[in-house]
Amino acid sequence: MDRLKQNIADTLQCLADAPLRDAATRLLNTLGYHSERTGYPALDADRWNRLRAAATDKIRMDDWEAFHLLFQITDTEINRQEMLFEPAQLENSLMRSYIFVAVKLADENWTRTQLADITRFINTQIVQPIMVMFHYSDMLTLAIINRRWDRRETPAAVGARQILEKVTLIKDINLRAPHRAHLDILAELSLDSLIQAEEVHSFDTLHEAWEGVLNTEALNRKFYGELHAWYQWAVAECRFPDNALQLQVIRLITRLLFIWFLKEKKLVPEELFEEEPASNALNRFSPETSDYYQAVLQNLFFATLNTPISERAFSPRNYQGHRDASKYRYEDLLDNPQAFLEHLKQVPFVNGGLFDCLDTFEGTRAGGNRVDCFTDDINARRKLHVPAKLFFHKKAGLFPLFAHYKFTVEENTPIEQEVALDPELLGQVFENLLGVYNPETQSTARKATGSYYTPRQIVDYMVDEALIAYFLQKVEPFDGDSRFLEERIRDDLLAYEAQGNADEPNTHLIHEAELEPMIAAIDALKIIDPAVGSGAFPMGILNKLVLILQKLDPQNAHWKELQLRQAETIPDLHSREEANKGIENVFSAANRYNDYGRKLYLIQNCIYGVDIQPIAITIAKLRFFISLIIEQVPNENREDNYGIRPLPNLEIKFVSANTLIGLRGLKDADFQLLLETDTIQRLRQEIEEIRAKHFSASTRQQKQAATDKADECRDKLVQALIETWAQWAAREKKRIEEQVSQMPSARARTQLREKLERDYAFREKKLTGIVEEAQKVASWNPYNQNATADFFEPGWM
Repeated sequence: MDRLKQNIADTLQCLADAPLRDAATRLLNTLGYHSERTGYPALDADRWNRLRAAATDKIRMDDWEAFHLLFQITDTEINRQEMLFEPAQLENSLMRSYIFVAVKLADENWTRTQLADITRFINTQIVQPIMVMFHYSDMLTLAIINRRWDRRETPAAVGARQILEKVTLIKDINLRAPHRAHLDILAELSLDSLIQAEEVHSFDTLHEAWEGVLNTEALNRKFYGELHAWYQWAVAECRFPDNALQLQVIRLITRLLFIWFLKEKKLVPEELFEEEPASNALNRFSPETSDYYQAVLQNLFFATLNTPISERAFSPRNYQGHRDASKYRYEDLLDNPQAFLEHLKQVPFVNGGLFDCLDTFEGTRAGGNRVDCFTDDINARRKLHVPAKLFFHKKAGLFPLFAHYKFTVEENTPIEQEVALDPELLGQVFENLLGVYNPETQSTARKATGSYYTPRQIVDYMVDEALIAYFLQKVEPFDGDSRFLEERIRDDLLAYEAQGNADEPNTHLIHEAELEPMIAAIDALKIIDPAVGSGAFPMGILNKLVLILQKLDPQNAHWKELQLRQAETIPDLHSREEANKGIENVFSAANRYNDYGRKLYLIQNCIYGVDIQPIAITIAKLRFFISLIIEQVPNENREDNYGIRPLPNLEIKFVSANTLIGLRGLKDADFQLLLETDTIQRLRQEIEEIRAKHFSASTRQQKQAATDKADECRDKLVQALIETWAQWAAREKKRIEEQVSQMPSARARTQLREKLERDYAFREKKLTGIVEEAQKVASWNPYNQNATADFFEPGWM
């Protein structure tokens, strides 16, 4: 197999420089595919013009530099039988066969959707199943489309009806330096490998074997198995100050996976995760010590990714600065601290809470906690042990494991999938890890916590049905026909195949009279997942709402206007101006067709998640962080943070709480009267405004100021509730005395007093309990990423 992979790598190098037809044929031959059923050397002018006439603008045929029908594989070639004749052309009557096509595209970065669109177009012109080989910019992408033959007709009959399904791509194979994962996949697709492993002997068995190799679910299971083995090893090897080993290891995986996606966008230097350059940055490197984790990874987490570039510096190591987690630590472990700091200035500030140091500012003697143990205190360091071998061991290390797989920052869809680890697949991995994490028993917890992965198909169904039901309630059909509206929503608006774009507006079937109400309904939508897990359902909602907005509002004109209207309702002038400035920036001329603005305000206004496990909340937020970061286009301007907008803070959007326990008393009519005071209404409004500020806060100081102000407001709210309750009690007692004094006789006064005091005692006891519940909610700090509320009350949390 190693020899085959080397041959594949050599052939890919040839493809980078040789004529496309010859080089592509050579690659297929290297993979074991040979055939004398060859296509036309090139399309003649008549065939080319017919092809162009059938193509739409998005197929971009002006950017096709070459198109070749290479050859055809049938049962004869698969069985390697000698042919009695040598036809010069493809045989159109052989329906159960593969035709290989090569296309040379203009040198640029082609998206997955663009390549999938071209693949579908070619499939409409050729009746047999095909594999398309795209060559551009020293990259190769292989695309295969599923065809499902209608079983009601004879499959081999001419004109048998077939349905084009999802396009599967092996994307961006670097011809000069192919990724190890790509070489593995190509080797597994070789005919010899498939014959030996899968007993391939016909078109049907070949098709089935290809589907097995390209199955992303199988890829995910393999990755999870290897990652879980590493997880168990890390739990056995590591030591953390809070002894929450499983929780800490999952959090570490979460942070590193996000960084791996950043690395895919060339935002983090690869050498930080390679043993030789990483060890050279340290004074002393040993696989058994924590020097690498502390000096490299912790500095990357807390003082780089969570700190603006202009503010990055080493801690002064004095009383005022020794607990400032935004400053670099461990100068004594680094060979050249200033060179290390300068090297990390090429990494953008991303924010978002994922890289917040969870150590409290207060000392441990003052009740503070040490979670990450990011410190220059030599004695405190001993509480932490994360050896470098966990990351660099050639067979079992985490970084070799990651390097073995190809990561993609795009989420797969039902109609397009890349053979790589996408964020949704990683969601499955984390659902499985949550299933083995139990903070109480440290044993398998899948049944106890309800940590079950929901398959993508089920999520898609749930999302579609929920949105259809919602839109039918909120949008009046232009013709009064609700059934027809449902049909248009289901088959057009929610269908990935009919996606619109900025250049082709109004490609949907939604009537003009329905368009603005539907976009307004999206903006007003509130969805909550009470057991969010890794975020599969809210992420499914987000992706589908983005798809809808792409179709209804391709230039973001309506969506931007709605955000500006909301900003005008903000009472505080400075906050309102900042919100307007942020909206204008997000929807600037360079970004107005970008999905970033759609996603950002959908997350801010519409989407919420709750889970009893804090680490599940961290993982769900990771999915949304990745979803936002992939929509940003990096540049080389350090002053512009390399083109990256700092991520929002999602602590209020995704909270850790027990949704099985509600606080019903908060809805009591008597208690609602207590809330009507100006003081309580003002404090609750102020808390909401603080949460909005925290969502957009981009520095540690801004976040800390928001959380400090929130603490102050919560304390005032608790005191205001107590005072309001005392005022209610005084008024009720006064009312009793006034009513009793009006009675004509002592006996009547005594009877009325007893009745009113019994009623008062009942209401006082009830309200005392409710006020205690309200104090409990008001005292809860949602910004603490280590805390879980043992209750959930959506109106308050």
